[in-house]
Amino acid sequence: MKMTKRVFFIAVILLVLFFSLATIWAVKNISLPKNASSNQQAFGSDTVMAQVEAITEEGQITLGGNKPQLYQVMKVKVLQGNYKGQEFSVSYGKNQLRSDNNRFAAGDKIYVMIGQGQNGKFMASYADFDRSGVLLLLLAVFVLAVLAMGRWKGLGSLVSLVFSMFIILAYIIPHVLAGDNPITVSLIGSGILLGVSLYLTYGWNLKTHASVLSMILALLITGLLSILFVDLAHLTGYGDENALYLIQLSSVQINAQGLLLGGMIIGTLGILDDLVTSQSAAVVEIHGANPALGFKQTYLRAMHIGQDHVAATVNTLVLSYTGAALPLLLVFTLANGSYQYLLNSEMLAEEIVRTLVGSIGLVAAVPISTLIATLIIVNQERLNRLGEWRVLLGPETSDRPEGEHVQ
Repeated sequence: MKMTKRVFFIAVILLVLFFSLATIWAVKNISLPKNASSNQQAFGSDTVMAQVEAITEEGQITLGGNKPQLYQVMKVKVLQGNYKGQEFSVSYGKNQLRSDNNRFAAGDKIYVMIGQGQNGKFMASYADFDRSGVLLLLLAVFVLAVLAMGRWKGLGSLVSLVFSMFIILAYIIPHVLAGDNPITVSLIGSGILLGVSLYLTYGWNLKTHASVLSMILALLITGLLSILFVDLAHLTGYGDENALYLIQLSSVQINAQGLLLGGMIIGTLGILDDLVTSQSAAVVEIHGANPALGFKQTYLRAMHIGQDHVAATVNTLVLSYTGAALPLLLVFTLANGSYQYLLNSEMLAEEIVRTLVGSIGLVAAVPISTLIATLIIVNQERLNRLGEWRVLLGPETSDRPEGEHVQ
């Protein structure tokens, strides 16, 4: 079916109008609000990078009755900031408990904090090891692996990842810090991430349309469940020490409970992306392999795939949160603490609600996405009633030419 000049002309006008409105909205909203700043010192703002010039002393020391630990005293040269070029003596493991795994040598780069001591003399203390080189190397390996496996689709996913981080850093975070409702901001941000990221990765086609519709419904269900159970469990959002630090640091009033809910919505979005698009792809492949299958058979076969997928995903989700809380569980075990109280504490109750609500959202997403994708893919010939406008919806999938089926 060829696109007529009239359809093409109207489509161009609609696209220009859409992108014009999107640009106006972006100029107005994708920027740091003026009242989002703070007079307090930001985390890491007092640290500078330095290079180890020489190891002047090293040995073993015992601090406060603990096990003996190794220590080093280094002469370092500051590489940036107001003290660039100056040399300081920095100790590692001599005055504080440190890991013996870190041993430094001349040429290593570290971060140091420079401050004025009681005697008025400026001193430097060890802050952290410089990992930027290793992280950049890992990032390069990740990018190459994605491109090698996904090719053009992999490139689209990388562009989507960059765009997602841009929306989080340039829209969601600034507006939350400005005192806007975190739930509203998270929903708007998630909607933008959802639409742009999926279409950039999977293209403009029926499979992506089905995924977007399914994820919107699944997100709404997850959001409503989050609001309901956060309220029933009397969760305030203060169980996370980072939230407390943020509220103390910020010059505006931040809704801690709304921040907790917004985090649940954004956290669920990434997992839903995988699950929903997989279900839509499963429907497309089943229909492509046997176009003679009706709605019921296509739906049931796709649901069999979804059941396996959601079982593995939920298990992964629970184990991930348990792994993150493992140090806390070990502390309670060593101190013979009450697990009943531990599970009831807001600090852990937040994670339990986050995990279970997210898991329920995943379970709900399987039948929803399978149903919507099956309705669209199996009955796509009915879209031909749109006539020349049908072409605006795109092909069945961008993975293969329209009408080509797997034998």
